Amino acid sequence: MLTPEKENIVKSPISRTMQLFLIVLLLFSSVAAAPLPKKKPVSKTVTMLNNLGGYPCSDESYFTCVTLPMPLDHFNPDDTRTIDVTFAVLPAAVPNKRKGMFVVATGGPGTSGVLSADYYVAAYAQSIFNVFDIVFFDQRGVGLSGGLTCPEAAVTFYRQDATGLPDQEGALKDFARTFSADCVSEMSNPELLPYLGTKQAVEDLEMFRQIMEQKKIWLYGESYGTQYAQTYAAKYSSNLAGMILDGTVDLTLSGWEYYTQQAQAFNDTLVSTLAACDEDPGCYENITSQMPFNPDDIGNEKALWVYDFIVRHLKKRPVNFLFPLPQGGYAERTFTLTDLEYVTTSQMYGEGDRMMFNRALAMVAADLNIVPLARLLYLGTGLDPQTLEVIPDPSYSDAIFFGVECQDYGYPGIDPEERAENYIRAGDSLSIPRFESIFYGDLPCAYWPHASSDTTRPEPLLAEGVPTLVLGATADPATPVSNGISVYQRLANGYLITTQGGPHVTFGYGNACPDKIVTNFLVNGKLPAKRETVCKGVVAEEFVPLAPRSATAFAKPIDAFKSIETEINYLPEVYYWDGITPTSTACVFGGIMTVSASDVGYEYTFDKCSFSRHFALTGTGSYDYYDDIFRLKVKTEGFWQCDSATFVRNVGKSKLTGTCTQQPVDDQPLPSALPWW
Repeated sequence: MLTPEKENIVKSPISRTMQLFLIVLLLFSSVAAAPLPKKKPVSKTVTMLNNLGGYPCSDESYFTCVTLPMPLDHFNPDDTRTIDVTFAVLPAAVPNKRKGMFVVATGGPGTSGVLSADYYVAAYAQSIFNVFDIVFFDQRGVGLSGGLTCPEAAVTFYRQDATGLPDQEGALKDFARTFSADCVSEMSNPELLPYLGTKQAVEDLEMFRQIMEQKKIWLYGESYGTQYAQTYAAKYSSNLAGMILDGTVDLTLSGWEYYTQQAQAFNDTLVSTLAACDEDPGCYENITSQMPFNPDDIGNEKALWVYDFIVRHLKKRPVNFLFPLPQGGYAERTFTLTDLEYVTTSQMYGEGDRMMFNRALAMVAADLNIVPLARLLYLGTGLDPQTLEVIPDPSYSDAIFFGVECQDYGYPGIDPEERAENYIRAGDSLSIPRFESIFYGDLPCAYWPHASSDTTRPEPLLAEGVPTLVLGATADPATPVSNGISVYQRLANGYLITTQGGPHVTFGYGNACPDKIVTNFLVNGKLPAKRETVCKGVVAEEFVPLAPRSATAFAKPIDAFKSIETEINYLPEVYYWDGITPTSTACVFGGIMTVSASDVGYEYTFDKCSFSRHFALTGTGSYDYYDDIFRLKVKTEGFWQCDSATFVRNVGKSKLTGTCTQQPVDDQPLPSALPWW
């Protein structure tokens, strides 16, 4: 089964760790170092937060959190029970220029807005900080607002594979039935399940607006957050000064209609991603140069052919392979078609993720090596690569995904088995080349406690009197761009901003075109000159070629050292590293590397770590992000043997000191055909 939509942060071309540092710098310069009057006045917002018992959201956060009791059931005044809901507020940096309150509804459903807040606002313009109180929140049931989670049940469910079973339909039902029961058993307060739908949740925001004495608010929703924002706008449009929908869900669609479009969109994004590989000389060369087939015999779409070849094999049987462990040694593992579809779809959300997927696919084509895909799989599913134990993610809840989803979307049937059968039969007419399994994403709703069977969908949103920006991207796989276009066309005062290519969710992810439009709308109240704007974008970031498989390809030892920094930064465990937690990982061709944070950047240790065959490092390294200096102090063995070498890359200049001698090696090519291939 495939995961429900998780909000993948779009990666930049630089390393993930460097990106985090830039975010810290942006946040510090935007908030802590904002130009303020010498005697900073205490704003009304600060006073109100203090009166409400405000507290720091965390030691590292600039936001103040308030936890407020909300009616458990907003629609039953006789029910006096309450649920605590937490809001995170960053007061306007310049109180005397304050324009109002800007509320962000994050995606999922199930994403923690509180834990996302500092990360998200790092990309905002200074002017937004100056004039707005910025608000995030943990939707009821999520994180600080209930903490309902079921990570063990979720990972088990997402990795279930019905391929090859004689009764796949029965297996799908069994997986969904078991997951629903196990998830509910694992969560802490299942009695909250009847009250998690979006209609209940938007009432929490409305009460918060009233408590904070805001006549009108600006509301931004991303992905599922657009579902939340539209639900709020349908009832409380008079309380909105403006709205932004980014990665938009068309609420008039049934669940089946939506998942059909989403499955097609994921297929289309994959095809575009692999086409981008064929069009990128570096990617094309890596895909075709070592392919154990004649590239001329497989048509023009080389990368797509490699992908579909793997699919054809996995439909017959899983791949057994050896996975290099972060603590040394290898473990026998299995890779299934479900695993491939999971990792593929999870890597389709952003331009950097797609490039990383192409790198992993290039390794399959070059070395018949499934390990890079497995690395991405374990990161995406939240599994410890050493033990395959689940690592809980405090920022996301699968329990809330279904807790909300199964309330918001109804599926017909008088009992769970009939609903499941109706769901399965609804997929009989599907005709999508890849990812038809996405269609069954809501199948657990057939068995979910308190799930809705009401198939009525909301009326088209007009939002009269509310200027609304609708943002979309043509390569968005999770919320197809057609959804946003449909919503925009019905709005009373809508403006469409479409990015060519682009990620799922476009504001604040590095493209100046949508960022400037949104910022100008918020800060200056200026709407786009035209109803429809097209922004330039790309499907995938420029491919970063793989290091040579063997160090014998390096003409000089310094060339081998130059490649190491790139390979470190684009190793999946480093690229997606949180920038804080010390992490060990196996290197590409053996050995171990550990990365940890320092006061000025990052530190590395290497134990026979090899990114190209016949070139293994042992020693230490560092990256100083203030001065952009990368250092290695190591000894090496293999084709280039360096007893004591120091390598320094200072901005754009590299220097290697120490003596390195060339040694003979047995540079036999890797096997051209493994049993699975």
